[in-house]
Amino acid sequence: MTESISLDGRTLAGVTNSDTGEVSEDTRFEFEQEGDRIYAHYTGGDIVDGHLVGTFDGRELDIRYSQINSENETASGHSVGTVELLDDGRVRIEDEWEWESQDGSGESVLEEIA
Repeated sequence: MTESISLDGRTLAGVTNSDTGEVSEDTRFEFEQEGDRIYAHYTGGDIVDGHLVGTFDGRELDIRYSQINSENETASGHSVGTVELLDDGRVRIEDEWEWESQDGSGESVLEEIA
């Protein structure tokens, strides 16, 4: 059985994202985890303020997010993804997301900042 991963206290940054997304390499996510619930505050790049809440079983996550960008536009959506440990012990998240407040969907990758 594979060891469960915790996101609590980890800081991740955008690595790649689809063109229709707003997360970039300048976006920082500060995660908290309580049991199978996860929370994060994120900011940076085009995102002035963002929050996500979701569930996480140690490998797969299911989240809802809402944010405001530098143009004062609000947006929200849904994301599902997988979490893996890299060889150096950092966390990597690969997810598929879809806006719920506007058209668009894509894929993104986040990696923990060493």
